[in-house]
Amino acid sequence: MPDRAIPLTVPIAEPAISNLSVGDTVLLSGIIVTARDTAHRWLYDRFIANTIAATAEDQVVYEQLRTYLAGGVIYHCGPVVRQDGIGYHVTAAGPTTSIREEPYQADIIRLFGLRGVIGKGGMGTKTLTALTGNSAVYFHAVGGTAAVIAEHIECVLDVLKHEFGMPEAMWVLQVRDVPLFVTMDAHGSSLHATVREASRARLHSLLRDD
Repeated sequence: MPDRAIPLTVPIAEPAISNLSVGDTVLLSGIIVTARDTAHRWLYDRFIANTIAATAEDQVVYEQLRTYLAGGVIYHCGPVVRQDGIGYHVTAAGPTTSIREEPYQADIIRLFGLRGVIGKGGMGTKTLTALTGNSAVYFHAVGGTAAVIAEHIECVLDVLKHEFGMPEAMWVLQVRDVPLFVTMDAHGSSLHATVREASRARLHSLLRDD
């Protein structure tokens, strides 16, 4: 990680997000919450679209998430977690491909006032618009570094919706100095979109040459 990495602590203040740009490297500390497909659908159906009535138990979990995620960060991750006599221990915590959450992410950013989303591969225009309008960023975590990222997890503070199963449950993690890269910022820039456009232009050029 470069010497100029920017330290950030959750909850993240809005000015700290506004000062970030695509290409910045950060070291993230504080509390983050993992969420994959099942968790995103659960939140969307019950607390955004309201297509499924939230139970009293659902409401309790939602209020807990509001505490953890105000000014906070969701991590697209299905961690490998070992349970021992003391509690839970994360042994691997690599990022999940984020685009699967594109149908839900913008609304969830607005719902909780998120300041960041961690994943790999980037997200689409709907999420980018929400990042811009809500002063949030997308942090890219390098794929294939599950064990390395796990070393930066100090402890598991909580697990919500354990019945979803280990990878789909929402794990509340205390982390320190997780190395990440800003690839979508609050100013409307997306490194992923730039790369796609450049690749498309290069492909068209090669096809014309043929």
